Amino acid sequence: EVQLVESGGGSVQAGGPLRLSCTASGYMYNQYYCMGWFRQAPGKEREAVAAVSTSGSGTTYYTDSVKGRFTLSRDNAKMTIYLQMTSLKPEDSAVYYCAAGRVAFYRSCGPSQNQYNYWGQGTQVTVSS
Repeated sequence: EVQLVESGGGSVQAGGPLRLSCTASGYMYNQYYCMGWFRQAPGKEREAVAAVSTSGSGTTYYTDSVKGRFTLSRDNAKMTIYLQMTSLKPEDSAVYYCAAGRVAFYRSCGPSQNQYNYWGQGTQVTVSS
């Protein structure tokens, strides 16, 4: 069983930065995982923000609305991924969830929630105008 713990949410003014962290435990060292961030704003469906494979295969996925502003990075030794968010907009306000799911070495990771079966508790990000 994989557990995910997020940190780094908070309130920020529009245009400011924020960094989210997600650390996995119960991790299987000889397996690969998709790890990513999803978000859900009030009254909206949960959407994928960014995702990456711990194998390094494929490219990092970003949803169009965050390209050029958000950067997803990973530290496999620490079993942690980071989401560096810059130029934040009020429409980025949401609960951000870390997610993980096993993946084959050669597969890339994307926005389908079917690839993820472990979820964190979520961390609130609020961007004020």
